[in-house]
Amino acid sequence: MKIMSSPSPSHSSDVFSPESPAAKGFFMPAEYAPHDACWMLWPQRPDTWRYGAKPAQQAFVDVATAIATSETVIVGVNDEQYENARNELPDHVRVVEISSNDAWMRDVGPTFLTHLDGRIAMIDWEFNAWGGLNGGLYFPWDKDRRIRTKISQMLDIPRFDASIMLEGGAIHVDGEGTLITTEECLLNANRNPDLSREQIEQILKDHLGVTTIIWLPNGCHLDETDGHVDNLCCFVGPAEVALNWSDDPQDPQHAISKAALEVLESATDAKGRAFKVHLLPQPGPLHIQEDEANGLDRLGSSHPRRPGDRMAGSYVNFYIANNAIVMPLLDPALDDTAREKLQAIFPTRTILGVNAREILLGGGNIHCITQQQPKRLTTIV
Repeated sequence: MKIMSSPSPSHSSDVFSPESPAAKGFFMPAEYAPHDACWMLWPQRPDTWRYGAKPAQQAFVDVATAIATSETVIVGVNDEQYENARNELPDHVRVVEISSNDAWMRDVGPTFLTHLDGRIAMIDWEFNAWGGLNGGLYFPWDKDRRIRTKISQMLDIPRFDASIMLEGGAIHVDGEGTLITTEECLLNANRNPDLSREQIEQILKDHLGVTTIIWLPNGCHLDETDGHVDNLCCFVGPAEVALNWSDDPQDPQHAISKAALEVLESATDAKGRAFKVHLLPQPGPLHIQEDEANGLDRLGSSHPRRPGDRMAGSYVNFYIANNAIVMPLLDPALDDTAREKLQAIFPTRTILGVNAREILLGGGNIHCITQQQPKRLTTIV
């Protein structure tokens, strides 16, 4: 008899290329499956985070503290900020020295895989800071590119190289063979111009153990990541997703979300099930205030952040911890509504809200700065 902490994907192995991670029995579990840990990075980049990143650092401390009520949290820090981070973070949050160019662990950190025999591994995607020299958000990204190698060596687990430019926020999986992504991101010319949709799908299948891929047209309006799915739509259970939603037909987000809903309503997952879709209200719309655009280094190699610019705020950008949902608080008019909806979706988890506007000012949110390390599956014969 086999007892597992999460289900294995439903598929025939002949869809996978020989010697691929999936052919060897590895697959990416759902985020709502049990975790052993959560990985984060410490913010300090002065052209992303205002006023020496001090307001952002407090937001990251709040996120780490909330997640640490439920699971181990490990924060990677550049050497020059190590002592500060160690003093700011709770004692039970682990702090390790990992150099980075910025603090988006979802995108620069590993995508973890599990195996039914109890092993874990990781995928090392290519990374070019969300577009490289064609729309990327900063240069260089050399330190970010080494993070996955370092974590694989720290954990002493296999690292599979993937020949595709992909960030962790560009994908969501259900752990049962289904993946959702957006055409805006993965088919963008600044990611993989030499790969067809079919070739990208095969790479995703080979590395993540999925057999069904749901393509949503676009990500959230003005999302500077070129439409990451984790800001628009995420799995919250088998055949069940949450979708960022605007009721205002004059808001560009309405058409984006409506198109995504139409795709989801006509699709089925890897097991042939129709999707249940939960609509989470879009906060705002939210814009950068005059004082919030101050205190940043102005560099030609980084993404500009100007007064009046609209931000891609979304309550979908939350983190699923073992016993909690850590959600961003973004709009006093809608925070409670979003909290109630998330509590209904996750009745057995505590909903923990964190003031997350400072993270949004940097271009992402709670899901973007976190990366779950799944629990090793337990097999009993």
